[in-house]
Amino acid sequence: MLQEKIQDVFNEPGCATNQGKSEKERKKGCTKALKPGAAAGGCAYDGAMIALQPIADVAHLVHGPIACLGNSWDNRGTRSSGSQLYRTGFTTDLSELDIVHGGEKKLYKAIKEIVQQYDPPAVFVYQTCVPAMIGDDIEAVCKFAAQKLRKPVIPVMAPGFVGSKNLGNKLAGETLLDHVIGTVEPEMTTSTDLCIVGEYNLAGELWQVKPLLDEIGIRILSCISGDGRYNEVAQAHRARLTMVVCSQALVNVGRKMQERWGIPYFEGSFYGVTDTTDTLRTMAAMLVERGAPASLMDRAEGVIAREEARVKRRLEPYKPRFDGKRVLLFTGGVKSWSMVTALEEAGLTIVGTSTKKSTREDKDRIKKKKGEEFHMWDDLKPKEMYRMLRESEADIMLSGGRSQFISLKAKVPWLDINQERHHAYAGYDGIVNLCEEIDKTLSNPIWRQVRLPAPWEASL
Repeated sequence: MLQEKIQDVFNEPGCATNQGKSEKERKKGCTKALKPGAAAGGCAYDGAMIALQPIADVAHLVHGPIACLGNSWDNRGTRSSGSQLYRTGFTTDLSELDIVHGGEKKLYKAIKEIVQQYDPPAVFVYQTCVPAMIGDDIEAVCKFAAQKLRKPVIPVMAPGFVGSKNLGNKLAGETLLDHVIGTVEPEMTTSTDLCIVGEYNLAGELWQVKPLLDEIGIRILSCISGDGRYNEVAQAHRARLTMVVCSQALVNVGRKMQERWGIPYFEGSFYGVTDTTDTLRTMAAMLVERGAPASLMDRAEGVIAREEARVKRRLEPYKPRFDGKRVLLFTGGVKSWSMVTALEEAGLTIVGTSTKKSTREDKDRIKKKKGEEFHMWDDLKPKEMYRMLRESEADIMLSGGRSQFISLKAKVPWLDINQERHHAYAGYDGIVNLCEEIDKTLSNPIWRQVRLPAPWEASL
């Protein structure tokens, strides 16, 4: 059944990359052969966990060795306005004896203990490589536990060895479609109910945008999965419109919600002034087409005009400070193109962006914005990155934590824009936050000091 689900995900008609393949290429799927050690931190289980863990009131139980869980308390920057249960790490901690004798009884015991001690609305059980290889029937255990304990117990079938993190994202979406979405009816609905897919509320970014939607009159019925609640996700099928946050990772959720419940979807971004404005306009226009009051467009335009004027005033002091400053953007996916727009609106020059985890649609957006000559790297080697920074081809690097040491070795300013960051960069306020952090990083006197010769070298 897992192989069938993976093949179904690979045949995603909502993905333009998949549509451009021949039938033979499509059957091969999207994965590449994994190298030893390459799955660490980027496997299918990791992708599924990243997509679902922000559902805050759910107990997330990892069935596998303890090393698969890692440190759950602060491993991502997702925020919750209520329950903090999602930050507690639950694992069955499989040992060598469990591998010999099987871990099904241990799994049921763990589920029972979680329900008795924490009473969550649901338990998500994540399959990892070891129980998948020894043959633990996780789906049967979850079904038995759900009947016995009278709680939804959801099996997330995404063992790490089946593919990449992106595949894990999609399998997490399939889990929600198969077991969660459509199982709870909302107490009330409105003509402006919105479902947001692919927003994880990193550093509270959803909270930068939600007040704008509230002022316009758009209600977030469900967010998958940032600051989410199990019952809210289960009610997503009653939304009037779905927004997929500028990523192909969960496009299967948007497409299948359209097929099953007739909910149209569009892709949008909240990074940068232009993208935020375009998203709010599209959102309001599509809801009006679906029966929302026509005044929704007027309120949206009023909010947009006010916020654009305000953010323009707030960005003005940074532009002379950023004049001539060059940025190396080393990220992937949505940020490979959405951050380009945001940074250029602040007056910075982008020397290039990485596209290692970007889809063809992401790359097309970059070309449309910057032209064919703009530097895009599918696989920028650390040695080449170090050379660029060392030879002053960029004044600052924006990336995730894994590549920070290249920048530090080159003695060039670095700023984290990945999931571990502590500052929200979405929406109109987010672009101002981003500029403030870049300005503080560039002007930090430590960079000037570390470039000076050491005292014992200066005396030679």
